[in-house]
Amino acid sequence: MKTLNNDIGVVILAAGKGTRLNCKDVPKVMLKIGGRAIVSYIIQTLFGMGFGKDRIAVVVGFQKEKVREYFGDSFIYAHQSEQLGTAHAAYIGMKTLPANIKDVLVIGGDDSAFYTQEMLLDFLDKHKKSGVVLSLLTAEIANTPNVGRIVRHPDGMIEIIEKEYLTEEQKKIKEISTGTFCFDRAWFEGMFTTMPKLRKLGEYGLPTAVAMAREKKLPLQFIKLANPDEWFGVNTLEEFEEANKRKNMKHET
Repeated sequence: MKTLNNDIGVVILAAGKGTRLNCKDVPKVMLKIGGRAIVSYIIQTLFGMGFGKDRIAVVVGFQKEKVREYFGDSFIYAHQSEQLGTAHAAYIGMKTLPANIKDVLVIGGDDSAFYTQEMLLDFLDKHKKSGVVLSLLTAEIANTPNVGRIVRHPDGMIEIIEKEYLTEEQKKIKEISTGTFCFDRAWFEGMFTTMPKLRKLGEYGLPTAVAMAREKKLPLQFIKLANPDEWFGVNTLEEFEEANKRKNMKHET
């Protein structure tokens, strides 16, 4: 197994309300699958990889005290007081990490419960060795959920099209963005200060970082998950039930 560099930190996005799941009393990442909070699985995986609590920042917002009650001082907390998008949350989280952190893994707390240590270590290793400003994890999903797609153009250009902007033809594409990135920290923190908001959402979205890197002709890479079952988004009641079923089955085997 590959080893973890000590200048990599993590930001876990955990401030979402989970509106589509009718979350009223707890943040979405605190819903329980397999008897445990969704976000607890990725935190356990990161600890297993060798991340110490001073290298993990969890961005909280809605019902943030519920996360603190559950995890105590297991990691750094960053507070997103306004829901201004994934890139804004990533920036807030990054600013709380120690100064020696050079690269930052940004990961969703609600879709990473099935990620493995081996896959993430390989992803981070490829990021480190490539010298890119950003790496994005993609996945080819048979039953494509309502998320952004990876569009690969004939000239070799690759872009993320957010779900709000997809054409009917692009909706047929099976390769999706998992929303899991690794960024060169100095580049991201500088770039974010000039990032435009997404027109339809009025938020700062992480996919915009891809467009901004490309605009400056900076190197970036898209890495496809070998096992697409490792990514599982929990956005609907059906997906929540399926994730719960999968975790329960794992416990039984």
